Amino acid sequence: HLTLDTTHLTASLRGYQSFAARFALVQKKVIIGDEMGLGKTVEALAVMTHLRAQESHYSLVICPASVVTNWMREIQGKTDLQAHLLHGESDDRTLALQTWKQFGGVAVTTYGHLGWLLPELGDFDRLGCVVLDEAHYIKNPEAQRSGRSAAIIAQTPYAILLTGTPLENRVDDFRSLVGYIRPDLLLEATDLRPRRFRRQVAPAYLRRNQEDVLTELPELVQVEEWLPLSAEDEQTYRQAVFARNFQAMRQAAMVNGMNSEKLQRLREIVEEAEDNGRKVIVFSNFRRALEAAATVMPGHVFGPLTGQVPATKRQEMVDTFSAAPHGAVLLSQIIAGGVGLNIQAASVVVICEPQLKPTTEWQAIGRAHRMGQLHSVQVHRLLSNVGVDRRIWEILGQKTSLFEEFAEISEIAENTPEAIDISETELIRDVLDAERHRLFPTH
Repeated sequence: HLTLDTTHLTASLRGYQSFAARFALVQKKVIIGDEMGLGKTVEALAVMTHLRAQESHYSLVICPASVVTNWMREIQGKTDLQAHLLHGESDDRTLALQTWKQFGGVAVTTYGHLGWLLPELGDFDRLGCVVLDEAHYIKNPEAQRSGRSAAIIAQTPYAILLTGTPLENRVDDFRSLVGYIRPDLLLEATDLRPRRFRRQVAPAYLRRNQEDVLTELPELVQVEEWLPLSAEDEQTYRQAVFARNFQAMRQAAMVNGMNSEKLQRLREIVEEAEDNGRKVIVFSNFRRALEAAATVMPGHVFGPLTGQVPATKRQEMVDTFSAAPHGAVLLSQIIAGGVGLNIQAASVVVICEPQLKPTTEWQAIGRAHRMGQLHSVQVHRLLSNVGVDRRIWEILGQKTSLFEEFAEISEIAENTPEAIDISETELIRDVLDAERHRLFPTH
């Protein structure tokens, strides 16, 4: 029985999260496959902070570019470790690498930068722990990033692969991941029947569904997903700012098909929901954003449910969605679908952009998170880490400490005092002025 040292961890752990961290420390190289929303990130942080308390000063996180910002925020918000960003411009990366090597802490890089990082690490032998997030990125053993990842895993004492995708549907992919961390477990894995395979890889694999740990979970799990703007998103956004078009600014990260970071992330959430036997409702203020989302969804899509859809048709749409298989998606304008409908079939809620009034979001979440819902509900807020989303989030955050406290005020959300909401005209003016100054300082 290992006692977890949380000296450097500033967040509190639930029992099952502490168990995952201890499992990883005892087994040394593992796959943690907990379902989305259960806190795989904080489980990995608990391992890194424990090792730091044992005088292992160097950890590395490898992740897709879309979650780099999230990792930096989580390290800074939930530990007292130094976070070093090995991403972006070459000079910045090099300086951050030197600082990390000198002072220790957690370096965060992307799969795309491994070609640069691996030679830079060279004979650096003080790396104690490597975490690979969204580990399905290395499921193909032939890919360059897989080979580079495997090289780092091999030379590091502790390795944690995080993936929310269960092995039942993708035994071959999963076999590749096990091969990177515990090739010894695969010697007899010629028989790929899931149950036998699971038994074989048990020493290296931990997975819990939300329902497994419901006694420890709030019924509502909220995740803020801070995403970068893609090059196409950035261009669309700049044009909208230049034109002083506030509503176009809010949609800019959703309208470039699979070149939009938000749509890529949305697709991943839907695929994972299908694997986990869940359905998804996607809320946006904008019909155009919902139509763009419809073009990239992998399976059954219903909607968009908009203000133009008559009330009787709305309920029909919800009923058809409720009868559809796992992985089904209902697209809805947040005002039209956020009031008066009961959408308990969905246990994953995605809000594509921050709303100007917190009450709008609470009412929308309340469509799925209500009496009779048999699952815990996951809420994913897709937020661009620069620009209008960040500005709105900050302004609303200053305005009310209630913004993130939906669970505490759910019973009165529909009657929340208007004092919480800020004047839209004032908010729009503040955001537009700030963004024009940031992007076009001479105008």
